[in-house]
Amino acid sequence: MKTLTSNKAFWLLLVICVVTILPFLGLPEYHTKGEPRESIVSYSMLESDNWILPRNNGGEIPYKPPFFHWTIAAVSTLNGGQVTEMTSRLPSAIALISMTLFGFLFFAKRKGTEVALLTAFITLTNFELHRAGANCRVDMVLTALTVCALYCFYRWYEKGLKGIPWLAILLMSLGTLTKGPVGTIIPCLVTGVFLLLRGVNFFRAFLLLSAWAILSLILPFCWYIAAYQQGGEEFLALVMEENFGRMTNTMSYDSCVNPWHYNFVTLFAGYVPWTLLALLSLFSLPYHKFSIQPAAWWKRFTAWIKNMDPVDLFALTSIVATFIFYCIPQSKRSVYLMPIYPFIAYFLAKYLFYLVKKRSKVYGSILAVLSLLLFACFIAVKCGLIPETIFQGRHAQNNINFLHAIQNINGIGSFILIAIPTLLGICWWFYQRKYTLSNRFLYAIVALTMGMYIALDGAYQPPILNSKSVKSVAAEIDRVVPASAGTLYEFIEAGVRSIGDPVHYFEINFYLGNRIGNFYKDRPSEGFLLIGMQDAERNLPEFEKEGYQFERIYQSPKPVLRQTAEIYKFIKK
Repeated sequence: MKTLTSNKAFWLLLVICVVTILPFLGLPEYHTKGEPRESIVSYSMLESDNWILPRNNGGEIPYKPPFFHWTIAAVSTLNGGQVTEMTSRLPSAIALISMTLFGFLFFAKRKGTEVALLTAFITLTNFELHRAGANCRVDMVLTALTVCALYCFYRWYEKGLKGIPWLAILLMSLGTLTKGPVGTIIPCLVTGVFLLLRGVNFFRAFLLLSAWAILSLILPFCWYIAAYQQGGEEFLALVMEENFGRMTNTMSYDSCVNPWHYNFVTLFAGYVPWTLLALLSLFSLPYHKFSIQPAAWWKRFTAWIKNMDPVDLFALTSIVATFIFYCIPQSKRSVYLMPIYPFIAYFLAKYLFYLVKKRSKVYGSILAVLSLLLFACFIAVKCGLIPETIFQGRHAQNNINFLHAIQNINGIGSFILIAIPTLLGICWWFYQRKYTLSNRFLYAIVALTMGMYIALDGAYQPPILNSKSVKSVAAEIDRVVPASAGTLYEFIEAGVRSIGDPVHYFEINFYLGNRIGNFYKDRPSEGFLLIGMQDAERNLPEFEKEGYQFERIYQSPKPVLRQTAEIYKFIKK
């Protein structure tokens, strides 16, 4: 890798990103509520030609600003205007690839090609970012915009705070248009703390960053005005709830409420498999006796910060400031911490180059063993050596479905993908026996990690996740109740009773083309009702008192929202 120029490394990285991510985006069907909830907004934009505040899922307004949905709609336009699993996930994948490449260029210019390339590979292969990059959710796009805005701010700092950082301002604008003011707050907060640590006058830093923040809010402000004209008080209440209520812990309903230690746990889990390497390396580090001297510690710490390399300090500030910021609200999710992941990757890359000097090959050997065990488990499942009776409890049926999904994996393409990590694992054993440990081993570890991701994304994961999908149920409903037969409505008791973030048949509605209405609000005189079996038993008698008559015409073969879905033809006298 020492002979690889920055330019060649960039194009190599781009090819690896494209080959390891894009081919597998469309393989899994929607199997959670989050993805179809976002993609249906883009579907509504294309269908209604309303690009400001389209209504979807029976009249609901979107919970997030529109930039992410605009990107899906733009990509889908190239697909003939059809929103699919592939087109809806492509913006997230492009965001991950762009952030990885931008990070490579940033660190290559300041820390050299080797550190930058390994940083990029670690960024690409940690679990949280890899998963988000293949998901139709706003978080990966927001993360990429936030991180790239931080890179631009550092470049502005290198220029002596001269000029206007237009690209950072634009990226913050798009970040705010993706998920709200946090798209501007995080870059300005991190940069402000960094400037203070570098000795910049407080008032100068505050005034400059305030000016850039105001400029970044001009485009989002235009959208908020246009959206308010369409949504009125309903839209304003949602904005206050989702932004100010979430940060001040005054939301009218609980949303992703987690304890203070949640962020530590999710950060540890999100950086798999690299957290395993960090843990194993602790046993090879030298340890020295130390005495408890808080005053001396603080003096050494402040001196360390003062003399720290600017890039290191900027990366450390990005990690600490962002982490503390997201510890404040009760609402905590693993994806909130993703902006710190590329900077952790930088420190981890430097740490790995240090570990090479320790002559330890343990982590690579563990990955090689895991790749071989993965193949052995696949063979055992295909041969029927794992009985269904080992699965017990609440999720037994789901686990049995996963088992059957793996057993049904076929096709030469899938077998080739499954063989990749196995072959890489075998090559590792020969490689580590033949060559002395050097920096090349770090890239061999990256290759092992990517091989496992390729097998999981391309062969194992799609059939497993598709066993959870209700796309087949939607196809049956479309056959039983085609659009020409009449309007299909939904009733979900939990959705009616919820104060915020109501539940809908998101997946079914997407696959039916956003044609499910809201029975509870509309109270139609005739049509078809999609409802869960338990909800029907509890609520249909009450509707019958209002004059409704129901005739069941369909019952789903698998649960939808934890209930057997039923369809009733109804008329109100």
